[in-house]
Amino acid sequence: MTQAAARLQSLRASIDNVDAALIFLLAERFRCTKQVGVLKAEHGMPASDPAREEQQIARLRRLAIDADLDPEFAEKWFNFVVAEVIRHHTAAAGRD
Repeated sequence: MTQAAARLQSLRASIDNVDAALIFLLAERFRCTKQVGVLKAEHGMPASDPAREEQQIARLRRLAIDADLDPEFAEKWFNFVVAEVIRHHTAAAGRD
C-alpha cells in the first residue's frame, strides 16, 4: 500500500468514527427533545418556541465561527433538526 493510500485509509477511518459519534449524539439529543415534547403536550404548550430557536441559532452560529465551521451550515443543520423535533412534538400532542 502506498503512503497516500494508507493515509487515505486512516483519514476515512477517523471520518467513520466521527460519523458514528454524531449518530449517537443525535440519538441522545432526540431522546431529550422527545421528553420535552411529552412535557409540552402534557401542559398544552406549543410544539415550537421561536424565541428559543432564535437564541439557539445565534449561539450555534457563534460556536461555528469559533470552531472554524461555516455558520450558515450550522444554521441549516439546526433548522433541519428543529423541523424533525417539531414533528415529534406535534405527534406527542396528538396533532399530527
